[in-house]
Amino acid sequence: MHALTLTGLGPDDEATAVASANLDTHADDMLRHLDRRRLADVTLVGHSYAGMVISAVADLVAGRISRLVHLDAFVPRDGESWWSSTNEYFRNPAAAGAAHTGYSIRPPDGSDPRRRPHPLASFLQTIRLTDKATQVPCREFVYCSGWEDRTPLAGLRARLLADPGWLVHELPTGHDAMHEAPQAVAALLLGEGAVGISRPVLPVGR
Repeated sequence: MHALTLTGLGPDDEATAVASANLDTHADDMLRHLDRRRLADVTLVGHSYAGMVISAVADLVAGRISRLVHLDAFVPRDGESWWSSTNEYFRNPAAAGAAHTGYSIRPPDGSDPRRRPHPLASFLQTIRLTDKATQVPCREFVYCSGWEDRTPLAGLRARLLADPGWLVHELPTGHDAMHEAPQAVAALLLGEGAVGISRPVLPVGR
């Protein structure tokens, strides 16, 4: 397993790195990691915004990716951004959190002390996609149903349930499923199933 800290999110990253990092920067971070370690047959897992990042990477190097897992994460279409895909529940605090610097979003008060200010440009940049990511053999979406009154992903769940190219799961947790139900998330990622997973929609060819 390789856990990446994207540019602008490291504890020692300078303000210039935070200010300049966008979605392309984060996709390049992952591509460099794949190249340095000569990785292939890779499972990419992205949570929340990181669904944008793994989508961009898969579109560029689909032949090296065997599985995509969007863990309560955005699955963008060409021309969409995190900002255009989310809802007011997230847009309003993001705008307020960026008021101090204008280029980074301060984490909410009382959150995990390891959380870092997030580069605003990465939320605003629109993604450029072809249909190459559809070549990835297994594409999965995990919907966290325990925050239905706030999630921006309910429409996405409906869209992917109607798409035979996607396997859709459900966990009865809030957005941070890996903190609330780490064993269930681990089992799902290992292909062992997990309590609360809904009836899957099998992708083409499986």
